[in-house]
Amino acid sequence: MERIEGATLEQELALQKARKRVIEAIGNNMDLYGITQSTGHLYGLLFFQNKPMTLDEMGHAMEMSKTSMSTAVRTLVDLKMVNKVWEKGSRKDLYEVELDWFQTFADFFSLKWRKASEINLHALRKSKSELQELSAKYAEDEAFLQQLQADQAKVDEAIRYYSWLNRLIEAFESEEIFKLVPKDLPSR
Repeated sequence: MERIEGATLEQELALQKARKRVIEAIGNNMDLYGITQSTGHLYGLLFFQNKPMTLDEMGHAMEMSKTSMSTAVRTLVDLKMVNKVWEKGSRKDLYEVELDWFQTFADFFSLKWRKASEINLHALRKSKSELQELSAKYAEDEAFLQQLQADQAKVDEAIRYYSWLNRLIEAFESEEIFKLVPKDLPSR
C-alpha cells in the first residue's frame, strides 16, 4: 500500500478498503468482457495510482510473477486501457491507466467489434458469392432456387447489420458518438 503523508493508519485502512471494493468490482466486470479477473484487478490497481508503475512494482503489489504481469499489461495496452509512458531518469518501462473511461469504452468496443465485423463480413460476402453462383447453376430447379433466395435474403440482412455496425464503430472512433450521447459533466 502506498503511504499517504500525514494520514493515520485508520485513515489509510479505510481508504484501502474503499479502493479494494472498486478494484474487485472492476476485476469482476472485466471478466464479463473476456478479460481475466486478475488483469481487471491490475487495471483497478493502476487506476488508483498517482504515478506510473513498473512491471516489478505491479508484480509486487499484485503478488504475481513478472511474466504474468507482462501478459496482463500487454493486454491492457493493446486494448488502449493502459499507456506506456516515459519518465526522465527511468530506464524501465512505466505504465499508467487511461483515465478517460468514455474513451476506454469506445476504444475497447471498437477494437472488439471491428474484428468481429471483418471476420463475419468476409464470410458473408464469400457465401453470398457462392449462393449467387448456385442460383445461376440451378436456375431451373424452382424449389432449390427458392431456398437459395431465402438464404441470400438472410445473408443480405446480415451484411446490412455489419455495415451499420461499421458506421457505429466509426462514430466511436471519430468521437461523433459523444455528440449523440454526450459525456456527463463531472459530478461536484
